[in-house]
Amino acid sequence: MIIHVVQPGETLQTISELYNMPTERLIQDNGITNPMNLAIGQTIVIVYPKTTYVIQDGDTLYGIAEKFGVSPIQLLRNNPFLSDKEYIYPGEIIVISYEDSKKRNIVTSGYAYPFIDKNILKKTLPYLTYLTVFNYRVTRDGELINIDDEEIIQLTKEYGVAPMMLISTLTDAGVADPQVSNNVLHSLELQDILFKNVIEKLKEKGYYGLNIYSQFLTEENRPLVERYISRFSKILHEEGFRVILTLSPITHFETTPIELEKVDYTVLGQNVDGILFLDYKWVFTYGPPASVTPVNVIKKLLDYAVTIVPQDKLFLGFSVMGYDWLLPYIPGESKATVITTEISIDIASYKGIPIKYNEISQAPYFFYTQNEEDLHIVWFKDARSINAIMGLVTDYKLKGTSIWNIMYYFPQMWFVINTQYEIDRVTDFTPIS
Repeated sequence: MIIHVVQPGETLQTISELYNMPTERLIQDNGITNPMNLAIGQTIVIVYPKTTYVIQDGDTLYGIAEKFGVSPIQLLRNNPFLSDKEYIYPGEIIVISYEDSKKRNIVTSGYAYPFIDKNILKKTLPYLTYLTVFNYRVTRDGELINIDDEEIIQLTKEYGVAPMMLISTLTDAGVADPQVSNNVLHSLELQDILFKNVIEKLKEKGYYGLNIYSQFLTEENRPLVERYISRFSKILHEEGFRVILTLSPITHFETTPIELEKVDYTVLGQNVDGILFLDYKWVFTYGPPASVTPVNVIKKLLDYAVTIVPQDKLFLGFSVMGYDWLLPYIPGESKATVITTEISIDIASYKGIPIKYNEISQAPYFFYTQNEEDLHIVWFKDARSINAIMGLVTDYKLKGTSIWNIMYYFPQMWFVINTQYEIDRVTDFTPIS
């Protein structure tokens, strides 16, 4: 894999000639939305196809897959544009395999709301092991606020992806309710009510397992969390469900260097099938301008976590969203605008602003002005960021990764992951045929 960073004076045509790769493929593989006006500092990923095939009359996706000894899902991964088509047409060229060898097998997961655009979901599902449906909110009396998730579960299963139900105390505004969490942790009676409601919902909706989001874990309340999780996991395992625990490590960004509150995850790791680290403060719209999911902070967390939890139980979560802040930042008042990588690049391209790259946090950023006077800063993700984060999954021998969120399709991210890693499927999960 080559990650090319666009330099001054370069065009898509000159880059195409440099790597002997058709411009159409560069655009398709990277989801380039500004082919006539590349931004300086924009990344373009080049991976050479090993085997391609020209579709013939009478071909079907399943027939082509059988002919080359690959799965239809692999064809969809290598050719995501096929997900947008009801039919395949003679003359179309598809990629069967790439020259790059896969680094290792990983498990992937993505978060989605039930109202996700179905075309985006269909394009993304081939890359996933699990899909975590967001979000069953726990109330103060241990009940669950129901969501309309039947359609997304059905489609997920059709693609052979295991659907995971998520419970939390997060409101629609994305703010957790500490009082609800505290009530559940202290009351065994309330826990029993919650356990019953969750099991019923898992069975009713046909979920594969449960993702429990715990935002308020500290060393002080750890014994209560351990009791809650051990009781919950025992019941879930007896019913045949998998259990993933999502934790938000407490990070102090105001200190120099940045500090993480260390919590002993040993007992929690023994009771669940996986622990996923995903801190929503890393992606908080009211927070100060900074890199989203900074690699230097994640390294500190993983250096500690792998010493007390088996590496094959650890998942690294990260956000793919970009953030645009109006400066100066005013604590408690300023709010960032959430944008995609493509929009971030389009802004830099339109404004003629070079994209910079922070080597410490492994993230691109740039400043721009709006209305000739309003100064903005944008932090986002590009191929270098994704490669660095996935490198941590490899270096620390983690089970896999989870993406917050998949509500939009990020072509370059999936291109990097698909060409460098073999994505596992759940072996004890029976998809809908």
